[in-house]
Amino acid sequence: MAGALSHIRVLDLSRVLAGPWSGQILADLGAEVIKVERPGSGDDTRAWGPPYLKGADGRDTSEAAYFLSANRNKQSVTVDFTRPEGQKLVRELAMKSDILIENFKVGGLASYGLDYESLKAINPRLIYCSITGFGQFGPYAKRAGYDFMIQGLGGLMSITGRSDQEDGAGPVKVGVALTDILTGLYSSVAMLAALASREITGKGQHIDMALLDVQVACLANQAMNYLTTGNPPRRLGNAHPNIVPYQDFPTADGDFILTVGNDSQFRKFCEVAGHREWADDSRFSTNKARVAHRAELIPLIRQATVFKTTAEWVAALEEVGVPCGPINDLAAVFADPQVVARGLRVELDHPLAGLVPQVASPLRLSETPVEYRMPPPLLGEHTEEVLQRLLGLAAAEVEVLRKAEVI
Repeated sequence: MAGALSHIRVLDLSRVLAGPWSGQILADLGAEVIKVERPGSGDDTRAWGPPYLKGADGRDTSEAAYFLSANRNKQSVTVDFTRPEGQKLVRELAMKSDILIENFKVGGLASYGLDYESLKAINPRLIYCSITGFGQFGPYAKRAGYDFMIQGLGGLMSITGRSDQEDGAGPVKVGVALTDILTGLYSSVAMLAALASREITGKGQHIDMALLDVQVACLANQAMNYLTTGNPPRRLGNAHPNIVPYQDFPTADGDFILTVGNDSQFRKFCEVAGHREWADDSRFSTNKARVAHRAELIPLIRQATVFKTTAEWVAALEEVGVPCGPINDLAAVFADPQVVARGLRVELDHPLAGLVPQVASPLRLSETPVEYRMPPPLLGEHTEEVLQRLLGLAAAEVEVLRKAEVI
């Protein structure tokens, strides 16, 4: 069955994470995604190891795990577009594409004739998505932007980490490059919206995506907490600014997470904990009161939770419908029965390793399901095939370009 985007071709000039992540989403949905990379080195993340994929002989290949996370279902074409011959090839590919993704500095592709205005002139239907740290305008537009610095600049780190009253206090970044991931997701939404608009207007458009914009937008309730009060939220460790109790608690053999979402759930928790009196205490009977008296309630709960194991708490609270769960490492995540049942680990055939593991797409469409057609490509693996199939180059012409190191 053809994927939902099987009629769409994407030219992916991006590298690292935000752009490739959005390209992989489109590829998973069936789009033909052609990843244009530098000859010799390719996407920066190809070298971001260890760890590397193990070959059939058990030794490391040259395929970094980082690269493998964001580039399946793509074809790799190596083109040096700093040279006129390479620019011509990319322009010809752009003429035959629906979407182009790039994450060069503002104006960085103009000198090669690969900016939006230049490509719009030869393909008015092209949807051109530019991903930068700070967007196409503003005082920071020319700056390079990386996820870590954007997490700091954009406020995420100011609300992430232990509170000033806890050991190890201080701002902490999120454990994955979350701003890049979210920018990739927003970029995919924008490109799909532009495709829908093109169905009506027949015209493509330029999409200006900025990591900082996305980071600020994704502050969600914390941003509104500030905008409605004028008070910047403070770090609360694993606690929630608006809901109590909603955090981690110690157990007899580790820790677990308790996420009480309403007063009824709190009463049920109190009964399981053997402290029904908490639910009738005016300081704790409503969420508003619990937030106000957080400093009094949390130590009481912590004193109670240490007498049962994590598994005992999870079993007892699940039975009465109080949301809770363990704090898993990734080994436990991929062994979890729900994760296994949902098939969140998949394996694809790979030319160097035999098989390459992948994390499945969370997109589940009933009529046009995600298909895992190809593993993350080797550098330049599809150069000859793509140039011959799409641009009609003869094998001899491809060989001339290869000898000239254009491809």
